[in-house]
Amino acid sequence: MVKPIKRIGVLTGGGDCPGLNAVIRAVVKSAILEYNMEVIGFEDGFKGLVENSFRPMDVSSVTGILPKGGTILGTTNRDNPFAYVTYLDGQMVKKNMSDQVISNLDSLGIEALVVIGGDGSLSIAHEFARLGINVVGVPKTIDNDLSATDVTFGFNTAVATATDAIDKLHTTAESHHRTMVLEVMGRYAGWIALESGLAGGADVILIPEIPYDINKVAEKITQRHDAGKKFSIVVVAEGAYPVDGEMVVKYTVAESHDPIRLGGIGAKVGADIERLSGSESRVTVLGHLQRGGSPTPFDRILGTRFGVAAAKSVNEGLFDTMVSLQAPSIVNVPLKDAIHELKRIPTDSDILHAARSIGICLG
Repeated sequence: MVKPIKRIGVLTGGGDCPGLNAVIRAVVKSAILEYNMEVIGFEDGFKGLVENSFRPMDVSSVTGILPKGGTILGTTNRDNPFAYVTYLDGQMVKKNMSDQVISNLDSLGIEALVVIGGDGSLSIAHEFARLGINVVGVPKTIDNDLSATDVTFGFNTAVATATDAIDKLHTTAESHHRTMVLEVMGRYAGWIALESGLAGGADVILIPEIPYDINKVAEKITQRHDAGKKFSIVVVAEGAYPVDGEMVVKYTVAESHDPIRLGGIGAKVGADIERLSGSESRVTVLGHLQRGGSPTPFDRILGTRFGVAAAKSVNEGLFDTMVSLQAPSIVNVPLKDAIHELKRIPTDSDILHAARSIGICLG
């Protein structure tokens, strides 16, 4: 028989994401109301574990947060406890602070930890599980690139935000007879670009999974113009790259789990289109707008289901696992299965076939 868990911790790690508060709310309410547990919230992701920065949480502390974007606990995509950045004599050094984390958890009497995050945060969670910490993961990323789940919460909201932007760009593109290039997030996967491009009626969609030929893109723009369609919409994933080139790196963050920050491919594509086709181009980088704002109903519901499932998993002793949507059910999968590789768009997928079949150029 599984020993009842009396006190748990919860944290949000990595980039912020619509629906985080829905998960926190569900974890806290179900842990307290269903399983009579105490809940401690760690502030600013794993940094809170290292520095012992926390707050006790009760039902009143999560009242009204369901529709709010961001995370009431704060987050960071840095501060890996296994390579924690400190400064010694003015020099940056990385120290393994995992022993400090374990000591802090012990001193607080925390018997299990719910980690809400993407591949970086869940990789750290898995390392702690290997050290004997009872961990349950919740899949979070707007990029939808986590393996072992049909979809991550936050993705639906990001697609809705990008689609709304495409809708708005259509009107100004048509008015001025321009090519509008929209650069969206997604890191090394093209899910946001592909789904928002389909939903928004884009003419060209460029994704990391298919290196593009800029001549084919320019040819598509020219064909549209010759057919009397004097504007075009191009959606570019930040990780897209040409067949003879590489991804565009905006800058790097040495202390981050994933130090590469992509950005700038939209400007390159826009300039190339203008040079090759003669079509006047404008570039919009959607950026962190995709992370912000109120989550869609889908993400509120999925986040709530994930949070409830995480509390249930703790109660049932299902540790070193991640809660996963495998429609129509929420199930548990090993953490290692969720993080072993990024989930990218299969090049033989029906969604790519659908895009090609309606005339969208994929480069």
